[in-house]
Amino acid sequence: MKQVSKNTGLGVPHIDIKTVIAATMFLKGFGGLLFIFSSSFGAFLLLIYLAFITPIVYDFYNYEMESAQFVQLFFKFSQNLAFIGALLFFLGMKNSIPRRRAKGRTTKTKTN
Repeated sequence: MKQVSKNTGLGVPHIDIKTVIAATMFLKGFGGLLFIFSSSFGAFLLLIYLAFITPIVYDFYNYEMESAQFVQLFFKFSQNLAFIGALLFFLGMKNSIPRRRAKGRTTKTKTN
């Protein structure tokens, strides 16, 4: 928070860390569970989780490019970006597939 307020010049409100941890655990756990069952809402929850947590956890930009930590953090950051792309692809494909019609009466074509 100190770095954000120092770089942007804006005051950052105090956020209880327990609330943040509980929210991220919920997003990851519930979103993952729903995603297993092919739910778009689960993919959306995982997308929100990754979008907020990736730049915070993998802060490669605070290290020198030659350090080993930079390489590891950048690799994991890139991996999470790939996960975000895969979730966006899943959401796009899920919404582009037409829904199945309910089984029932089928209309027959008339031949004259």
